[in-house]
Amino acid sequence: MSDPTLSPSVLRVTATLAALGARGEVRTLAGSARTARDAAEALGVEIGQIASSLLFRTVPPVVDPWHGRHELEGSGEPLLVLTSGAHRVDTHKVADLLGVAGLDRATPDDVRAATGFAIGGVAPVGHPEPLRTLVDVALARYEVVWAAAGHPYVVFATTYEELVRITGWQPAEVA
Repeated sequence: MSDPTLSPSVLRVTATLAALGARGEVRTLAGSARTARDAAEALGVEIGQIASSLLFRTVPPVVDPWHGRHELEGSGEPLLVLTSGAHRVDTHKVADLLGVAGLDRATPDDVRAATGFAIGGVAPVGHPEPLRTLVDVALARYEVVWAAAGHPYVVFATTYEELVRITGWQPAEVA
């Protein structure tokens, strides 16, 4: 395997982190960190310290009761949720918080288009365009949080406060 830190995605993330004044260490793992469990095991940390990047598409509220949700699929905006690896996102709770009809999991193509990364390496920064992001308040319990850095084998350390700052969005209860 070639050096993953030289991949264009990782270089974009590290440049973005530097530009934003992030101080965390970027680390290459011996194995893939495609899941929060994989990352936690590789780093020797609690699974809750992993900031999993999950992309959803919002489902706009139905204006015409004669038309169902199925006709609105794909019409919403992308939403990145950075959630603690210790739990799952409650999509109903997040939809209510945002005032939308629902959330749909994004397709792999949606993920790459919105974030510029493949699933398994989606970083919280370095996207082609600003991306609405929610940061799970459960991550605040940990002194150090780890997030993907643009490649399944590369992660970076940060703090909850820094993660909220560098994403430029809002903390939220997502579980």
